Amino acid sequence: MEKERIGFRVNEEIPRPSPELIERLRKFTSSELCDGMILYNSMDYRIKPMVTTEKIVGPAITLKLPVGDSLMVTKAISIAKPGDVLVIDGRGSGNNALWGDHRSIVCKKIGLAGVVMDGAFRDIEENEKVGFPIYALSVTCGSSTKSSNGEVNVPISCGGVSVRPGDIIVGDRNGVCVIPPEYAEEIMANAQEKIDKMNALKEEIEKTGKIIPDNFAAQMAKLGYR
Repeated sequence: MEKERIGFRVNEEIPRPSPELIERLRKFTSSELCDGMILYNSMDYRIKPMVTTEKIVGPAITLKLPVGDSLMVTKAISIAKPGDVLVIDGRGSGNNALWGDHRSIVCKKIGLAGVVMDGAFRDIEENEKVGFPIYALSVTCGSSTKSSNGEVNVPISCGGVSVRPGDIIVGDRNGVCVIPPEYAEEIMANAQEKIDKMNALKEEIEKTGKIIPDNFAAQMAKLGYR
């Protein structure tokens, strides 16, 4: 069997987590899920919801593009299924739009959860009318060429984070984090443990009026404060 050429790989099938797992993750904020990971898997702070503030949770369809060209976005959209999140490695360029309102119209019709890109998009007013969630670095009036190769559903980097096809993307007003499905249960358990501790602390504050936690001085002493 002939090996696919590097730079031209297109994989049409990805592993997708169960709808039940997606719904359980939806109950957590991106901040809480980051707290559930030893190393934060959060994208660059500048990648925020630019069109709608709708929370997005879904498996990643990944797309790797050369700087300045967006031809393969259309191919990635054609592979995506309802509930998927398109994640675009745009190399952090804000000078050329990888997305416009027509692509938002198509993706909303398909039922995608949203698009995340470490790049720019344009047609912001028209995109706002469409209401398809766009998480991006920036907005630009500049276009991109549509004449070069790219790769779909290969491991990429987006916003400084590795993203594999089928990884679960959680985006909200706090930012975007990436959940490896095989660690989702552990991450949720860790996140819930911290949530429970914070809720207990809030209850203690309400009951006692004490606003400084008891372990504050002890932790400072460990660090060498007197």
